Amino acid sequence: MNSIKHIKNALKDLDDEVQALLLNWDIPLNEKDNIMLPLLQQKRVLDQTLEDLTYLKSNPPKKNQPCGISKYRDN
Repeated sequence: MNSIKHIKNALKDLDDEVQALLLNWDIPLNEKDNIMLPLLQQKRVLDQTLEDLTYLKSNPPKKNQPCGISKYRDN
């Protein structure tokens, strides 16, 4: 599944961006917080999407049936 590979690459890019931001001493801490919030929200969405796609890859839905993701998720 190419989408899983793309999501993993996007997660790695986000991690690299967060690390670079954390190591940049020229940016004040409160500004770092404001910059990091959308990055961490994107990471949360990508993590959930990766988890869902991995589940669907392992448990493909039957024809004309719902995928069952809602039963799989904890929240």
